[in-house]
Amino acid sequence: MGAVVSCIESIFRTIGSVIMAIVTGIGSILTAIINGIVSFFGIIVSFLTCGYCSRRHGTTGGTTTGSRRGFGRRRHGATTTSRI
Repeated sequence: MGAVVSCIESIFRTIGSVIMAIVTGIGSILTAIINGIVSFFGIIVSFLTCGYCSRRHGTTGGTTTGSRRGFGRRRHGATTTSRI
C-alpha cells in the first residue's frame, strides 16, 4: 500500500514540476518580449529627440568635439572662421 502512495506522490510531484517549467518558460518569453518593446521605444524616443541626429551630425566634421568621450555636443554661437 505504501508503494502505491509513493507512486502517486511521485506522479503529482512530476506534474507540478512540468507546470512550473511551463510557467517559467512563459514568463521568460514575456520578459523577452517586454524588453524588446522597451528597447524599441527607447530607440524611437532617442531618434525623435535628436539623439541619433546629433551623433550622426558629429561625424560630418561639424563643430562637435568629444562626443564619444562624454562631453556631448558643443555649439558655437558665432562663426569659427578666421578673421583676417
